[in-house]
Amino acid sequence: MKKTLIILSIIIAGLLAWQILLPISSDSSEAIFRIEKGEGSRDIALNLQEEGLIRWGPMFRLYVLLTASAGELQAGTYSLSESMNIPQMAGKFINGEVIREKLTIIEGWNLRNIGYHLENRGIFQAEEFWEAAGFPATDYSQAADLPKPKDFSSEYSFLESKPDNVGLEGFLFPDTYEATMEAEVEDIVRKMLDNFDQKLTLQLKEEIARQGKTIFDIITMASILEREVQTKEDKEIVAGIFWKRIKLQKPLESCATIAYIKGVDQWRYSFEDTRIESPFNTYLNYGLPLGPISNPGMDSILASIYPESTEYLYYLSTPEGQTIFSKTFEEHSQAKADYLD
Repeated sequence: MKKTLIILSIIIAGLLAWQILLPISSDSSEAIFRIEKGEGSRDIALNLQEEGLIRWGPMFRLYVLLTASAGELQAGTYSLSESMNIPQMAGKFINGEVIREKLTIIEGWNLRNIGYHLENRGIFQAEEFWEAAGFPATDYSQAADLPKPKDFSSEYSFLESKPDNVGLEGFLFPDTYEATMEAEVEDIVRKMLDNFDQKLTLQLKEEIARQGKTIFDIITMASILEREVQTKEDKEIVAGIFWKRIKLQKPLESCATIAYIKGVDQWRYSFEDTRIESPFNTYLNYGLPLGPISNPGMDSILASIYPESTEYLYYLSTPEGQTIFSKTFEEHSQAKADYLD
């Protein structure tokens, strides 16, 4: 009798081990499995069985109870397959190995670009992002009817000089980020702001203050440079031109600001385009626009802080991307005739 019980125990143990350790098949195709907040091991086990990822739900529950890990299973969206056994699946849930999306924000993208990118990736609706980070310039005409974006100024000292009526345009540092499918839109925004805070070092902040400028001024200038010229050297020269034009009370006349207002990139803009009434129009208004028009990279930010002083007062970009600099309006007019007409 005792021998029979031992044999039965061995058989049962073997069956349990078979249920737990052997995967349901060799198919390694990805299966998306989601654990909702508040779900326990019983719910998870039943869902795994219903989705055909394990043979029998109670075996999963038995395993996590025997390993004292039932309380460590984390909510989230996971990538599983039928070729995984129960310990492998449980290990993912315990370690929180959720699916992570890589998000690349390109230098020069603005709020509109980022919002649509997140929407196209199926992470957030563009409107959700804009409600957290601020609305694109083309929506400013309806600003009174728009929800006020979240204010992050109390969390980040570099936002102190940002006017309350301007969103986070310019401060969402371009880079590649990781985001889980459960991330809140504010989590993504904070990652970008944290990155900006790391890039704008104390030394740079002190230099900006020494020049009598604000961080907001610098980032607004950098955002224009990012959209106007391509190379680091050209950005430094154009920054010098722009700061000089501001000092001389000459309008910046940046086509990049017209592109931002219209929400359309064009090679050239008409005279009527330059007459559009907007606080971002640097043809009609003197000085910097209402705020940044893009999210600049470090080359543009550094060029804005450390411009090159030259005798130039004008520039233009050729269709091939070359920047032509001129000292006088006559030289600039001739350059336009030579390269653009």
